[in-house]
Amino acid sequence: MKAMIFAAGLGTRLRPLTDNMPKALVPVAGKPMLQHVIERMKAAGFNEITINIHHFGEQIIDFVQANQQFGITIHISDERGELLDTGGGIKKARPFLDGDEPFLVHNADILTDVDLHKLYQHHLTNNADATLLVSQRNTSRYLLFDNDNRLKGWINKSTGEVKPQDFSYNGNELSELAFGGIHVISPRLFHLLEGEQWQGKFSIIPFYLSICQEARIQGFSTEGYQWFDIGKPDTLALAEASLSK
Repeated sequence: MKAMIFAAGLGTRLRPLTDNMPKALVPVAGKPMLQHVIERMKAAGFNEITINIHHFGEQIIDFVQANQQFGITIHISDERGELLDTGGGIKKARPFLDGDEPFLVHNADILTDVDLHKLYQHHLTNNADATLLVSQRNTSRYLLFDNDNRLKGWINKSTGEVKPQDFSYNGNELSELAFGGIHVISPRLFHLLEGEQWQGKFSIIPFYLSICQEARIQGFSTEGYQWFDIGKPDTLALAEASLSK
């Protein structure tokens, strides 16, 4: 089973911790956040992981080698020349991810006890093109899903902006859910990433929104799991306290 970890971020919200190290190696309860994610992926059955790198990327390479690749196959997708964001990062890593099976994508700064194997199996069972971990969480930007958990659009509640451009939303018929930084993607979507607008640096969410009318982009939400965005000092402290109990 294949997976990808986004570990290329600059970690500006965690300065000064990231002045001399990549965000993915910032410790949480005695372990780098990257190690938490790798170990959870491995426990869920993922045995081939691609990690993208940029900021202090050589430290991540050294860390993986020092831990004997955690007993699995780990590839490095090198973005030290240009940081490509989530969509561009997935596209650059295509040689490692393409094939006959879906792959999991996980932000390095997301710490959660959600069942990754269950998420992956849900994707397979529904023959989805992409499955996004979502939850009811207070934010200003929401993904919008119908009763069949299919993605229909996006809204910025602060500005009223909606996507895609021809999308109309009256605020009643769809569920407003926040993206959790973890998703499963079927490689058949790669051919849709070959368009001119999907070159270089770009985010994966606008891509999902551009194809959601033709492709099955679905949400996956379960109750009762912990979820922390540990890319921010306050939530990093909360995660530290939770894991130290």
